[in-house]
Amino acid sequence: MTDYSGNRLALFTAGDGPDHRGRTIHDILAMDDFWLEHTHDYIQWLFPIPEAGRFNSFAPLLDQETQACFAESVELRQQQSQSLKRMLDFFGLVQKDTTINAGPALNPQDHIWLKAGGHNHLRITRIIRSLQYCLQPELAAELQTTVMELGQAKGYVPKATLQYWRQATA
Repeated sequence: MTDYSGNRLALFTAGDGPDHRGRTIHDILAMDDFWLEHTHDYIQWLFPIPEAGRFNSFAPLLDQETQACFAESVELRQQQSQSLKRMLDFFGLVQKDTTINAGPALNPQDHIWLKAGGHNHLRITRIIRSLQYCLQPELAAELQTTVMELGQAKGYVPKATLQYWRQATA
């Protein structure tokens, strides 16, 4: 076990510490899609960014110390990649190596994130930004490209959201 010197986000991501509700990363990744959709205070732990979110003021912000932990630790980046895989499954997307595509279960007529609005657009923006900040720019760019292409092709994602996704890796 790597010593993350009390860094709550690094400890949580490594599976060695709980979030503000006592859940581990493994607890959260094991939750079903209904729970992921209706619970709003976990995404900030899985995909931290430097700014506070509206739904969880208890989650620590991604600071330079935590970014350095991600820079130094393959383990943390791999664990965040596992979090990404779980969220991709939730969104009906699949990852093969470094490529992300629509999965066979993605039905645009009823899939939760291919709607005109909603909190999942914010989640996707956060995920892209966090991957970028946590030194996984290839995954950030791949997710960004995939959601933008699907969102534009289906016509369900507003232009303002597409612009947020476009800027998420800047």
